[in-house]
Amino acid sequence: MLKSLKALSALLTYPTNELQQACGEISEAIEKETAIPLSQRAQLHKLLRELASGDLYDLQERYVLLFDRTRSLSLHLFEHVHGESRDRGQAMIDLKAQYEQNNLFMNATELPDFLPLFLEYLSTLPAADACEMLGQPAHIFAAMAERLRKRKSAYEAVFRVLVALAAVKPKDDEVAALLTLPDPDGYDLAALDAAWEDEPVQFGPTAGDGCKDGLIARVRGGLRPAPDMPPVNPTRAVPPRQ
Repeated sequence: MLKSLKALSALLTYPTNELQQACGEISEAIEKETAIPLSQRAQLHKLLRELASGDLYDLQERYVLLFDRTRSLSLHLFEHVHGESRDRGQAMIDLKAQYEQNNLFMNATELPDFLPLFLEYLSTLPAADACEMLGQPAHIFAAMAERLRKRKSAYEAVFRVLVALAAVKPKDDEVAALLTLPDPDGYDLAALDAAWEDEPVQFGPTAGDGCKDGLIARVRGGLRPAPDMPPVNPTRAVPPRQ
């Protein structure tokens, strides 16, 4: 479980030469993970082949279009949990403080709810605990997998595996609610601007109650590199959203 979660974390980082060179080791780690169904392992290998053999600039452009421009595919978990509510800022502060309490001092260019960072943290936990925590945002993973399926993206496999590894499976109504939200194409700039338009912050008794999944409260410990896996820096340089 430790190596496979580290491998999934690496697959969701911005494509680099280092990631391409590590694809062989990542493939070995995935193949040894018996908790991943065979059919899903095959789909992960498909993604690995694309990453290993594709033109790096094309891979980077695809990544930006999917995960940086498109709000419904954001790799920042609190985007899907809090949106623009007043709870999001405090959630970031709390999670960052938990990391720092365990000697993780983050790069200022990245946010603490970045999914590859979260998966690296889970890779340090016992398998049962990691699977339990994966169940909390499993509905987010399921919705993202479905959106990627519609785009015929090989990245779908990563999110299918996260759902498969989760101890608690997502509820259909929660997934359906997420799928009703806008999901514009990365090339549709007008639709993207509308999706990213600031939402009004709610105060008072009718305001949202924050992260119902308890993600922050359940995160304990700092992130540590998993042994025997190639180091992957989740911080990435990407062009600004236009």
